[in-house]
Amino acid sequence: MSKRRVALVVVLLVGAALFALRGPLATRVLRWAAERNLSADPIGALPDGLHVVLCGAGSPLPDPARSGPCTAVVAGRKLLVVDAGSGAGRNLTRMGLAPGQLEALFLTHFHSDHIDGMGELAMLRWANAAREAPLAVFGPAGVEEVVEGFDRAYQQDAAYRTAHHGAAVVPASGAGMTARPFALPESGAPLVVFEGDGVKVTAFRVDHEPVIPAVGYRFDYGGRSVVISGDTKPSDEVERMARGVDLLVHEALAAHLVEQMHDAAVAASRANLAKITADIPDYHTTPVEAARIAHSAGAKHLLYTHVVPALPLPGLDAAFLEGVSEAYAGGVTLGRDGTMVSLPSGSEEMEISRR
Repeated sequence: MSKRRVALVVVLLVGAALFALRGPLATRVLRWAAERNLSADPIGALPDGLHVVLCGAGSPLPDPARSGPCTAVVAGRKLLVVDAGSGAGRNLTRMGLAPGQLEALFLTHFHSDHIDGMGELAMLRWANAAREAPLAVFGPAGVEEVVEGFDRAYQQDAAYRTAHHGAAVVPASGAGMTARPFALPESGAPLVVFEGDGVKVTAFRVDHEPVIPAVGYRFDYGGRSVVISGDTKPSDEVERMARGVDLLVHEALAAHLVEQMHDAAVAASRANLAKITADIPDYHTTPVEAARIAHSAGAKHLLYTHVVPALPLPGLDAAFLEGVSEAYAGGVTLGRDGTMVSLPSGSEEMEISRR
């Protein structure tokens, strides 16, 4: 038998053996990966500073690259989250940001796509870290009703888990959420809603009518700053809060692409969808409008989130960003789930990556 044939037989035998042992091998890899992940401290491994991770860069429209709205902010050693759309808790886990480390949730407004992952997020935080106090949820007045509804819906689930695993593992006192309401800020009068360990979170009013209240947030830590617009039409308040900011995270709706969806709905005699696609541009911001705000504010980088519509086809990213470079000369990133921007303390460095 030639050497070539012997080598082929050996390869086939090894392949057959590996195939036969695929179950045990996969089990060993699973255990190794689980031990590695559970013993890791991804937040502790980050340099001191502000780190922004899109745990959901999408909208109510299905998008394979973008889940419901969710933005994680690591400030020093604190994990904070703005909005909790569908998939928020699972995405945080997938991105190496354990929900058990979550200190507070901040809501921009109460549209369903921004809150429908709250129950799962609070449950994962509680059950994965034996938290003894509920998750603090900051938001404008009305947040109490939202929190109360989720707590009531998860009440039986919480009782089951404590009964099954024991109070030492899932203390009953830590289940659910606690509302931390604040008054809707007046234009030009932002409100500090959270402060501690060098971290300051400031809420400001935005324009998402007929959705009232609606706010955005600014995060300051270690000499670095981030503004998250929330859902809004072009807003002078966003521009004021973003002056000189390191990173502006701004929602964006590409009206010319939504128009294509509207025309298709009309052609298909889908009157309800045609009405919705005709309505939604008037309370959102186009990519070019957001770029103009970033330019006027002197923001150093612009990160698009709450991307509307979905962009499933090659070339749609370019169509979404059409005209942006003419409006803003700074750095631009079209966000998707896992986009991360790191701003180390005491420097002007910025690193963009994916988790």
